[in-house]
Amino acid sequence: MHVFDTVVQLAYDPGVTPNEGGLPGLSVLKKVMGSINLFGIIAVVGSMAMSAGVWAWGHHSGGHQAEANGKKGVLVSAGAALLLGAANGIVTFFSALGSQVR
Repeated sequence: MHVFDTVVQLAYDPGVTPNEGGLPGLSVLKKVMGSINLFGIIAVVGSMAMSAGVWAWGHHSGGHQAEANGKKGVLVSAGAALLLGAANGIVTFFSALGSQVR
């Protein structure tokens, strides 16, 4: 009977939900996260420009390894830009999906 009581306690809803006004400094934290996201996007722009330059240099100089690395860099930069730009939407989507779990 003791195991059954433990399972019932695990199924209990603790009633914890996100609370927008719960702690002081939330607006500052949002600004900091937005700034970090902006710095990430700026870094991705620089890395994509460098990777495109390596790709072009490798192509025109016959350096197949440099060309391949430049292509990889451009693709990784594009993926990073996609994730940084979609971060808010991705988190919102999975948070909403998680809140539907019963």
